[in-house]
Amino acid sequence: MLSGAYLRVLNERPGQAVLWSLGCQRGSASSTEGNRCVEAAEACTADEQCQQLRSEYVAQCLGRAGWRGPGSCVRSRCRRALRRFFARGPPALTHALLFCGCEGPACAERRRQTFAPACAFSGPQLAPPSCLKPLDRCERSRRCRPRLFAFQASCAPAPGSRDGCPEEGGPRCLRAYAGLVGTVVTPNYLDNVSARVAPWCGCEASGNRREECEAFRKLFTRNPCLDGAIQAFDSSQPSVLQDQWNPYQNAGCCFLWVSSMSILTALALQALL
Repeated sequence: MLSGAYLRVLNERPGQAVLWSLGCQRGSASSTEGNRCVEAAEACTADEQCQQLRSEYVAQCLGRAGWRGPGSCVRSRCRRALRRFFARGPPALTHALLFCGCEGPACAERRRQTFAPACAFSGPQLAPPSCLKPLDRCERSRRCRPRLFAFQASCAPAPGSRDGCPEEGGPRCLRAYAGLVGTVVTPNYLDNVSARVAPWCGCEASGNRREECEAFRKLFTRNPCLDGAIQAFDSSQPSVLQDQWNPYQNAGCCFLWVSSMSILTALALQALL
């Protein structure tokens, strides 16, 4: 929920939504103002569908349902829940969580942790495997292969085009990238000091297929088309999130319609903000 804001139930009826008042003090501002990743998380929590799907992947990736014991998780369940989140959630909200811009390491680390990288992204071994291993698995998978092809078609540089990228490829590129989350080539942010993204893999142990491995990894790490699409989305994010607020608001107060059944889960998600 909004940090530094108070919550007040303005109206509640059985089976209907609850109108919550968030920080209704004229001139007051949320302490998270300017942190787009927190704003994106708040907007998702306020949307019933987004919040429900997010709760599902949190339960599978971080909760008891997803963990067999310390240091392990049921990765297939976690990744399935992530695929559902991006396939069924409102794109404006799911993409805002995935592509929110950061200006500092604290925000960037929160962004890196948003989609449970310990379960969905990295493996138990300390060193990442060769990218050829997940790439080969993806190309043999009926689920992953078309998603990877869509990413290549929508995001790979196109030297013959006007700007070197697929025509009108920005939104399509982001959709295709999001479609990879939850597959064997799940990408994520690599650190909290940059916006670099890639699957959890490297090319040091690729043998005579080193060039193929590097070409695949550069689709993420050195791709001006993907970088440009993410930057363009980040520039439009404030207006995208503003559309999610309920119109019943004034200059000193904003309101959110939240299902009464969502309140407890929303509070449980607060730790991820």
